[in-house]
Amino acid sequence: MATALETKIEVETGQPFTPAWERIPGVEVDGSTLRIDPAVYFFRRSDRPVWMLVDWDLVTDRLLSQTETETAAVEQQALEFVRAFGQRTDDPAAVLRTADKVYSYLFSRDVVDDPDLDVSAWDLRILRESATLAALNRVELSGDISDIGPAWFFAATAEVVFGLDTAESERIDDLYHGGFFNEYRRVASVRAHAALGGRLVHGCQSSPNLSGGVVAPYGVDLAGFRTELGTMKAEWIASIRALPGVASTA
Repeated sequence: MATALETKIEVETGQPFTPAWERIPGVEVDGSTLRIDPAVYFFRRSDRPVWMLVDWDLVTDRLLSQTETETAAVEQQALEFVRAFGQRTDDPAAVLRTADKVYSYLFSRDVVDDPDLDVSAWDLRILRESATLAALNRVELSGDISDIGPAWFFAATAEVVFGLDTAESERIDDLYHGGFFNEYRRVASVRAHAALGGRLVHGCQSSPNLSGGVVAPYGVDLAGFRTELGTMKAEWIASIRALPGVASTA
């Protein structure tokens, strides 16, 4: 019997994906149809991956509108929501469908509404598509990275897919991490990521360094996570930047 990451993943997204995602090995794009060959796409993959999901409509109806109180922090509300309504799935297409909805919300004009950022529709598309694919990445409670593909390092991947130079990819990286510094966006992120069964943990901790991030389960061993990421990220980022399509920085 084939496991979840042995058969090709196929999913319909809400909006057409950028065709140049085909520069990433294992990815095929046909309008709104996205196909991924796990054997080619992933740097590392587990035998029988399982993700935690919460129905997006349930999140929008009951969690996004909740108010933080003196006795219930937003993170506590999100955790309790995942515990109450989370469902385990071994279907990566279901993960991508949910992620498409999550990031269409988080990287929309309504949420990223800050004139000082000068965010374009193109910026939002890069962030939305990259984060959607990154939802397939998995980290165990132990902090071990069990499943990881190029979209984890979305800034480097954007150089290949969207032809960004280093300065442009670093700007996209800043926009992604900016949700940590803007409290409105941070709260929206905590609530929305409940649909993907956890919270967004930034790979960049002290300074932006293209380490991306992952939706990790609550209670993850962050020390173990950072140690493993630190030992492998340079090799993985280098393999991405070696692909055809990276813009010249000269």
